[in-house]
Amino acid sequence: MKIALLTCEKLPELTEADKLLIPALAKFNITATAVIWDDKNVNWSEFDYLIFRNTWDYFEKESEFNLWLDQIEQLGIKTLNSIDIIKRNKHKFYLREMEKKGIKILPTIFIDKTEFLDIDKTMPSHWKKAVIKPAFSAGSYQTEVFELKELQKINTDYKIIASEKELLLQEFMPEIQSLGETSFIFFNKKFSHAVNKKPVDGDFRIQVQFGGQYTLTHPNADLIEKAQQIVDTFTGELLYARVDGIIIDDELNLMEVECIEPDLYFNSSEGSLERFVRAIVDLIK
Repeated sequence: MKIALLTCEKLPELTEADKLLIPALAKFNITATAVIWDDKNVNWSEFDYLIFRNTWDYFEKESEFNLWLDQIEQLGIKTLNSIDIIKRNKHKFYLREMEKKGIKILPTIFIDKTEFLDIDKTMPSHWKKAVIKPAFSAGSYQTEVFELKELQKINTDYKIIASEKELLLQEFMPEIQSLGETSFIFFNKKFSHAVNKKPVDGDFRIQVQFGGQYTLTHPNADLIEKAQQIVDTFTGELLYARVDGIIIDDELNLMEVECIEPDLYFNSSEGSLERFVRAIVDLIK
């Protein structure tokens, strides 16, 4: 069995954590290789499976990524997660569908492409602060948090972006700074572990590159069940999913579900890498 662990040119040999997957999979007679997803010299038909791991530049290469997904689909190469799930998950308007299914999401306005962006008319009057970002985005890419007094500046700054991309406008929840964001990680639709992520003082971005602090946490059974219900909205095989949300008054407020290239925090939970490898083996053997 030969699989490609998909990565990007910024991380040609995978992250340090994901490098450990290669010897771990070898124990099951699976040959895993780090492969850059947009390397034009790769013969994809050589692989039995492609596993999305560190494709951390896909949102910067939107057209190219979409074409590549179509190519892999036409070649009939199996991927984890599946191409169908990747296509659904790469555009954050999936949150609108989840809300329709009764899942509690952060207060969100979905803005279609427009030449006439007008946040003044779009943003609810009771919001004091908001976050704006493209629907096709990751890692706080083109993401801004702003107050009412900055509305005109945001209209100007996002005018061109709004003409090219759909946008999400979300109410800023101050709890992100005090309580942080909690990530529930699932392998093969089974809960593995959870990590709480807090930004540095004065920031809202929880990513480690912006100084975010990560801590293993142990949510109660009710919260895990709520995250499980979100995961269960995906039909078919799901190697991994990371449910990110803010827990306010013991209620999970969904921010996003990561099914393309999330950090799975192997370093935070003992045995999690082994659980992930077992999930891979169960799905491909």
